[in-house]
Amino acid sequence: MYKVVEVTQEQREHFDDIIKEYPQCDFMQTYTWGNLKEKTGWVPFRLLFYKGEAVKGAASILKKKLPFSNFSFLYIPRGPLLDNFEDERVFESFMNEIKVLAKRERAIFVKFDPDIYGPAPVLKGYLKAKGYKSSRIRGNFSGLQPKHVCRLNLEKSLDEIFEGFSSKTRYNIRLAQKKGVTIKEGTIEDIPIFYELLEETCRRDNFGVRALSYFEELYRHLIEGGKGKLLLASYNGRYISGVLVIAHGPKAWYLYGASSDNYREVMPNYLLQWTAIAWAHQCGCKIYDFLGVASDFNPNSTLYGMYKFKRGFNPEVVEFIGEYDMVLNKGMYLFWNLAEPLYLKALVNLGKLQLLLKKNLSRRQNCDPAVE
Repeated sequence: MYKVVEVTQEQREHFDDIIKEYPQCDFMQTYTWGNLKEKTGWVPFRLLFYKGEAVKGAASILKKKLPFSNFSFLYIPRGPLLDNFEDERVFESFMNEIKVLAKRERAIFVKFDPDIYGPAPVLKGYLKAKGYKSSRIRGNFSGLQPKHVCRLNLEKSLDEIFEGFSSKTRYNIRLAQKKGVTIKEGTIEDIPIFYELLEETCRRDNFGVRALSYFEELYRHLIEGGKGKLLLASYNGRYISGVLVIAHGPKAWYLYGASSDNYREVMPNYLLQWTAIAWAHQCGCKIYDFLGVASDFNPNSTLYGMYKFKRGFNPEVVEFIGEYDMVLNKGMYLFWNLAEPLYLKALVNLGKLQLLLKKNLSRRQNCDPAVE
């Protein structure tokens, strides 16, 4: 009655066009995103699920080998995509097909976190009854992907969207314009400039950062492919902030932001976001997604400033149902849940150490005449 087809490279545009048609459409479910993740050690698989000749579901699935073992896990970021998640027969049939792939790839579990808003009692009740495990809360955003995001409705005129912003946000956008902040569309030659700003941001906010090569690949896969923009703000002849935004189907996403410690008083980030929102509106997007905010909304949190900034644009705060795991090897799954926090902490600390060493090296070079 149902069949699954593994999508080939030649069918990538067809697959991405199908992704656009789903209400749960997400850039992380595109063929293109899987190609990018392949550069960072993931192995992508793409499946289309058919009933007869009709597509009933789709999934872009990433495989990650577990360290020091022959096992792996599969991850379906913001997926799978289905016509109706409350149709238990279709959902379970598709998950059974994914289980076949998982066993072939020696996966101990399959993690998924579809773009389904909470509370979704019917779906959550079904998942619990069928033995799917609700993943533990991890990190500031409660999962591999944020459980809470801010989404701005773009189905109105730009003037109406602007008037919906808080008075402070509107003031700061106009202030940046009045002060002479200018926005430029960046090219791949500007990625190192953006990356320097990103490193400065991560040092300031105590985050790790990916390698420069990752952002160069991101540009080649997404922005050169017409799916996004690199926008840079300059003031007094210096680049002081930037954003990477992408769009697919009815949605656009604010993917990365970076800013200098200098000239923050001229409010470049507000003008950058307004420029990105106007671009998404011009592309015909219905939603502009600011991505994650911390789940506790604690005013004392170091991430509360991020929340306040995004809230000034008057988006809706959306809560997803969160991550669920289909467990295939209970013993290894238990072990990994114990070991994973230590593994992730080591990776984060390594990223922070690399930033610190690079900063110290830069200081030494700037102070030592012998380097010249």
